[in-house]
Amino acid sequence: MSYIRRNIMSILLFILWVGMAASVTTAHADVQEDVVVREDYSIVLAFSTHLQADLPAMDVFIEREQGAEHVYRPTNRDSQNKMLFRTSAAVARASFDLQRIGPYPKGDAFNMTLGDWAGHSGSGTYRCRDGEGTLNAEFSGLVPNGMYTMWHTFTAVRATRPFSGYLDLPLGARDGSTSIFVANGDGEATFSRTFAPCLQMSDAWLTAMLAVNFHSDGRTHAGLPGDFGQNVHTPLFVVLPQRTSLPASD
Repeated sequence: MSYIRRNIMSILLFILWVGMAASVTTAHADVQEDVVVREDYSIVLAFSTHLQADLPAMDVFIEREQGAEHVYRPTNRDSQNKMLFRTSAAVARASFDLQRIGPYPKGDAFNMTLGDWAGHSGSGTYRCRDGEGTLNAEFSGLVPNGMYTMWHTFTAVRATRPFSGYLDLPLGARDGSTSIFVANGDGEATFSRTFAPCLQMSDAWLTAMLAVNFHSDGRTHAGLPGDFGQNVHTPLFVVLPQRTSLPASD
């Protein structure tokens, strides 16, 4: 009898375990389905220059001494009347490293001052709904008739040493075709795109951003940004918030 009783107890415990596992699986599925259904949020975008964020400007450079062979990333301590230069070779970016301002090998001069560059501005909105993202933005203070591209960019939340760099993805199509926009003669532009999947927001490990690149040679480079400092330069960016902090859309 005790043998039969033990087997009955084992069978009952097995049935109970299967029922609990099924409940957990069902609950997990419900949670996953709920996440998909509720993927509907919107945010306001306020693009910033690096100087506005109290960071050295990216990918444009100034002389510290007139006629010198090397140039430096500008800071808020530099005169807005300083003329801008490219570099003669690509420069690795390090937006959040305040110490990496140069020197770098000097290239050709831009036909603009630091004040002109700092005049870039932009704002807009972004919405994610059912796996599809829509970005609408307006820009002013751009280089008249200048060519620009929009990028979904990632870097480590805390800058590593040595700096590990960025991952740059053209917004929308991976060949870069949907990331391009051109300023009008007054230095104004609008950018409106719908794409899938939605943008990845920041998280505990990565800072996600939208970055605007200016192409000083008037050329884009398909799915690649180009050579930073030499023919591509980033005047504006906006950090995307963590997804868990976003309210649902109205």
